Amino acid sequence: MNKANQDQPPSDIEDSQTSSDSSDGSSKYAGLFRRPETGAFMGMALVFIVFGFFGYEKNFLSVIGSSTWVNHASTIGIIAIPIGFLMIAGELDISVGAVLPASAMTLGVTSGYYDLPIWIGITLTLCIAAAIGWINGMIVTRTQVPSLIVTLATLFAVSGLTLSLAILTTNTTQVALNAPGWAKALFGGRYLGGFRSSVFWWIGLTACFIFILHYSKWGNWIFALGGDKESARNAGIPTNKLKIALFMLVAVCTALAGICQAIQFNSAQSPTNFTLIFNTIIAVVVGGVLLTGGFGSVMGIFFGTLTLGIVQQGINFTNIDRNLSSLIIGVMLLIAVLMNDTFRALATSWSTQKKKNGGDI
Repeated sequence: MNKANQDQPPSDIEDSQTSSDSSDGSSKYAGLFRRPETGAFMGMALVFIVFGFFGYEKNFLSVIGSSTWVNHASTIGIIAIPIGFLMIAGELDISVGAVLPASAMTLGVTSGYYDLPIWIGITLTLCIAAAIGWINGMIVTRTQVPSLIVTLATLFAVSGLTLSLAILTTNTTQVALNAPGWAKALFGGRYLGGFRSSVFWWIGLTACFIFILHYSKWGNWIFALGGDKESARNAGIPTNKLKIALFMLVAVCTALAGICQAIQFNSAQSPTNFTLIFNTIIAVVVGGVLLTGGFGSVMGIFFGTLTLGIVQQGINFTNIDRNLSSLIIGVMLLIAVLMNDTFRALATSWSTQKKKNGGDI
């Protein structure tokens, strides 16, 4: 026992230790509420319980039932996490709605219509997607035009180009694809009672993205870029290269999702997937990422994507009117935004109050 404690009465020492322990515990709780995945997890848990209760008799919790909404979430999830990276960095990419069908059609035309080896089609698909992402990043960084406008232009440009080239090369907007066994197993198989390959790609990428965002210098750069771009640049962070890399990451992950879809369903279609744009943004926002940038987590986006999958597909296992699905998603999105802001405000206030109390002891 140090001299300061020796000079204190035992009761004072116990009170001081109790206050210190209480303060440490409160700090841990405050830190937990400040984490962006906390609100996302609570929202997912609530939605899961509700749909599990109303959908129990229709096998919502069965392996087949679970695979339905997990499979749906996996396609969105593969794209949502890199979209989340961009949003944390203060940017946005809505061209994914055109990149996904363009990627599927590239694979379908090269390896389905022209019978080129599937690995050539996959490589070409990923390279074209990376080029689209590079163009997006270059335009945003060179012109300072908002990324929303740039990627909106890319959305329509890629959509029109995909449709025109599909008709020009195949005289149709849909092509068949018969992938070999190894490609089917890797990208379009079903395992463990119905879970698609895309689910395992999603889980694997989530693990990689957790390391990148939360345990590497690149993650620090992304948060710094979203917090204050000028300060990040002054600190020596290559902000332009980082933005271009993030746009390329979004496009490549979108192409991967398109490859999985084309091989899974043995066909590819060229129409733009506008729903995908809103689904990815909703998953990211419900996952706790701020629209203003600088705040978010990979697990939060993961939970937000699962929540979206449960609502969109789980409603089919209940007697709830299917038309209410969009209403539920809209309300859920608003609540998620309000809950994230509230949690952070409460946690900050709680932490500040505890520090004041600790200082008075």
